[in-house]
Amino acid sequence: MADRFDWQSQLARAYATFPEAKHQPVIGITGNYGELTCKLSEGYYKSIQRAGGVPVIIPPLSDTDSIINTLEHIDGLLLSGGGDYNPLFTGEDPSPKLGGINNERDLPELLITQLAYNRQIPMLGICRGIQTLAIALGGKVKQDISDICKVKHSQDADRSEPTHSVAIEEDSILYTLYNNKTIYVNSFHHQAVEDGGKRFRVVGRSADGIIEAIESSEFKSIMGVQWHPECMSEGLPIFEWFVNEAAQYHATCQLHQRIITLDTHCDTPMFFPQGINFGSRDPRILVDLHKMNEGRQDATIMVAYLPQPTDQPTAYADNIFDKINDIVAQNSAYLALARTPDDLWMNKHLGKKSIMLGIENGHALDGKIENLHHFAQRGIVYMTLCHNGDNDICDSAKGCTTHNGVSAFGKQVINEMNRLGIMVDLSHASEKSFYDALELSEQPIVCSHSSCRALCDHPRNLTDEQMRALAAKGGVMQVTLYNGFLVKDCEATIEDAMCHLEHAIDVMGIDHVGIGTDFDGDGGILGLANSAELIQFTRQLMVRRFSEQDIQKIWGGNFLRVMQQVQNAKQ
Repeated sequence: MADRFDWQSQLARAYATFPEAKHQPVIGITGNYGELTCKLSEGYYKSIQRAGGVPVIIPPLSDTDSIINTLEHIDGLLLSGGGDYNPLFTGEDPSPKLGGINNERDLPELLITQLAYNRQIPMLGICRGIQTLAIALGGKVKQDISDICKVKHSQDADRSEPTHSVAIEEDSILYTLYNNKTIYVNSFHHQAVEDGGKRFRVVGRSADGIIEAIESSEFKSIMGVQWHPECMSEGLPIFEWFVNEAAQYHATCQLHQRIITLDTHCDTPMFFPQGINFGSRDPRILVDLHKMNEGRQDATIMVAYLPQPTDQPTAYADNIFDKINDIVAQNSAYLALARTPDDLWMNKHLGKKSIMLGIENGHALDGKIENLHHFAQRGIVYMTLCHNGDNDICDSAKGCTTHNGVSAFGKQVINEMNRLGIMVDLSHASEKSFYDALELSEQPIVCSHSSCRALCDHPRNLTDEQMRALAAKGGVMQVTLYNGFLVKDCEATIEDAMCHLEHAIDVMGIDHVGIGTDFDGDGGILGLANSAELIQFTRQLMVRRFSEQDIQKIWGGNFLRVMQQVQNAKQ
């Protein structure tokens, strides 16, 4: 008893070694509200602690600055139970059977859920929390289930007492946790998820078909359950899964603080004519300052893409670069241009995102070698020699064999690119153009956004022979997230992208691969849909036990090695 009250000796134990405590993931739990009090049942925070997490209570505040600052300091979000949602948030008038609503909680929890989703923060919704997930992320909630349910969903029994069964889908996380197709729970509700929406799949139903569990259909760490696992004797596995996901999220964020993350090809300038706002979270584009921040992405190479033919192609490309300069100037506290690998590291040190410049389609030169000098002065780091059609430099993968490879003018262009320190990019080139350029260039070449033909037979992809030849000359291939270059006749996912990456590593070696998303040029797949989700790419690399050194190589290190070599050879 004396030890209990000797708090100074307990404090001394905390300082007996360093560090004072091992890191544990911080789990924010949304607090309930009533009688002018933010409160929380003990089961939530004690379950989080038992599972290895550190619980903190989040009060129901709708101030977005407060919410965003909170999200910067947590590794997981638990959406707790409570009263019904005001149906006006879903565009419906209230049913006569609607229960008591809690106007202090609804808006804050919908906001924090969407903002946490954008940041890829793991989430667990319990009871009301599963409904929060559905309402916030595109699903639908039924106000009252009494007219359709055949199982009693509001029991008088203690919540620790199982009162009905839930059938679990075998390919679900829940099934792996309990290794059983049926679990027994005690639900307590009369609102329920009616439709999980496209972002969720239903993985658990009660005997009368009421939705009892949902999980992310987008490879995110999100689960919702209608019952109260914090009250059940067998509820701990759900919390252990959740805390483990939060720990992995924390580790991924920490890794992103130490490395440079560079996407080597994005086409966001194609949307400039629509008046996009790079400083807002603009739904029309996949890359903007908010999404880069949410996905913890440091840099992207924005290209001036030129359709073919283009009138006054050099001026066309210049106009794009002028608009990029305007975007940087408008967001100069958070965004900067970069021309070299050192610039990228300095911008990261200063807390700024970076944009590098590239050209997609040598048509921008308008047949004049002096225009290459002009674009070198503007700061381009690479030029893709062609696009989907032969030009005066070389034949395209989708062209007509106009030159049987690289033209005489193309040879001049490649030689001058070597001399000016500009990387030669052979994405979109035909095989003959590829091998010609590989032989002509004195410096390694890159394929800024290509994938593996062995896995997806498309002329834009590289054969294993091309990949080996590219690696032998010190070059790199950046796996792209364009659906049709990853799979045939179905929707590509993050797992398909990882298959292409791992195949490229098997063929070329770890020093010759990377990622070039082609975002806003029709790139983007399930699980890697925009810049906000790029942290999930790192998560996949960590799950596959790539070392930090190799992750940095993949996340731009290999590409920057080539860039540095090419720039060092500048005459």
